[in-house]
Amino acid sequence: MRFSAAPLRQAAVLVPIYRDAAGELQLVLVRRGDFGIHGGQLAFPGGKPEPTDASLVDTALRETWEETGLPTTDVQILDTLPAIPTYGSNFLITPFLGSIVPPVAWLPMEHEIAEVLVVSVRHLANPSTLQEGEFWSPTRDASARFPFFQVGEHRLWGATYLIVQPLLPRLLAGEWPI
Repeated sequence: MRFSAAPLRQAAVLVPIYRDAAGELQLVLVRRGDFGIHGGQLAFPGGKPEPTDASLVDTALRETWEETGLPTTDVQILDTLPAIPTYGSNFLITPFLGSIVPPVAWLPMEHEIAEVLVVSVRHLANPSTLQEGEFWSPTRDASARFPFFQVGEHRLWGATYLIVQPLLPRLLAGEWPI
């Protein structure tokens, strides 16, 4: 394996969640555009801090607004989730769970976000959704097998998987008021 000797850089994501009209929990994901190390991957909206961000929460909220059009006033931060290191891109990602009021229409950021996806928590918790497959691993400089959730024609894996997988039972148990 190869790891960078550089310290991990800070990043923040919002894990947007809401209950639909039927009362089902829904997670909001973005599919990144086709460029960059994470091109085409499913992720939560987020990114690197800007000088104008007072905190990592501000980073997550700003990036979510930029990437999806979700107003920051429509987000209630419920919790800070465990940080996830990404050695391939050298980030320490801090996820913030946020209860949201979904917009009438999502506004994906042109050139950066290919689409906004809404995924049922029950779908992700279904054992048939969890699979394992080959992915390119920059830290190993080779293909490696990783677990993933099948989301339509896409695979949710990597850091996003590491955020979602331990979160599912907590969401289904009703740990937060959503």
